[in-house]
Amino acid sequence: MGHSHAGHTHGVGHTHGAGTAGGRHKGKLKGALALTAGFMVVEVVGGLLTGSLALIADAAHMMTDAGGLALALMAIRFAERAATPEKTYGYVRMEILSALLNAVVLLLVTTFILYEAVDRFINPPPVLAGPMLAVAAVGLAVNLGSMKLLAAGSSESLNVKGAYFEVMSDMLGSLGVIIAALIIMFTGWRLADPIIGAGIGLFIVPRTWSLMKQAIHILMEGTPPEIDLTLLEGAIKEINGVVAVHDLHVWTLTSGLDSMSCHVVIADMARARETLVQVSDAMKAKFNLTHTTIQIEDQALRDAEGHRGH
Repeated sequence: MGHSHAGHTHGVGHTHGAGTAGGRHKGKLKGALALTAGFMVVEVVGGLLTGSLALIADAAHMMTDAGGLALALMAIRFAERAATPEKTYGYVRMEILSALLNAVVLLLVTTFILYEAVDRFINPPPVLAGPMLAVAAVGLAVNLGSMKLLAAGSSESLNVKGAYFEVMSDMLGSLGVIIAALIIMFTGWRLADPIIGAGIGLFIVPRTWSLMKQAIHILMEGTPPEIDLTLLEGAIKEINGVVAVHDLHVWTLTSGLDSMSCHVVIADMARARETLVQVSDAMKAKFNLTHTTIQIEDQALRDAEGHRGH
């Protein structure tokens, strides 16, 4: 059966990483990591000295932020490596694996914080509210600075989005710690500390779960959520001479890099090249799919093969 292919071809030595969404924001990730790592030690020590669960929760998130940002940068570095005969797409999927690992770690940290909160509800320990407030205020400023650096990239890269969510959750955690410290300072109500600590953990669970589902969906090569496969198939069938479409697949390699492959059956093989170009152009114009593989098949040959099969 005759066939043709359209789209981009990448030989060994080609690198996708330089053009990924995460790669374009590498400098901002480095800046956010510098801010986060620089304050992480201060917040960890502050949490231990004040005895505040809310501050310990915020410190744990800050540590996770630093680790997540480091993983994000490592993933981008791997993604920039050239493709090899064994890994023809290179290492672009490292970005998605990094996002998945970040989500898992953050959920584990949240589980620990919630467990600790239950224990402190029963036996609330003394808390040094003044130092707790000072550390949280500095942490808030650091997190706001990191969020500003990552805001643009979070809408383009799942990897950067994961890092942004972690920094955002820590920013809200710092706000929570400030509130808890003020309550303890003015009322002496120590239960404010475990309540705020548990609230910090519960707040980020839905967002982290969503990030995890997105990463798993990509690793399972699910259809990108912005692509309606029915509309896409219809757009191909609208092209003059197309009889049928089968083996249609659309999947995401990494953030900002989707691929499509399909078999297109046509009535007149003399129009194969023309149809190939039309399908490829339609995918790019209507669905922003530039990495396509399209196989053209002859309807008459399919019918003949089907008849012999009987």
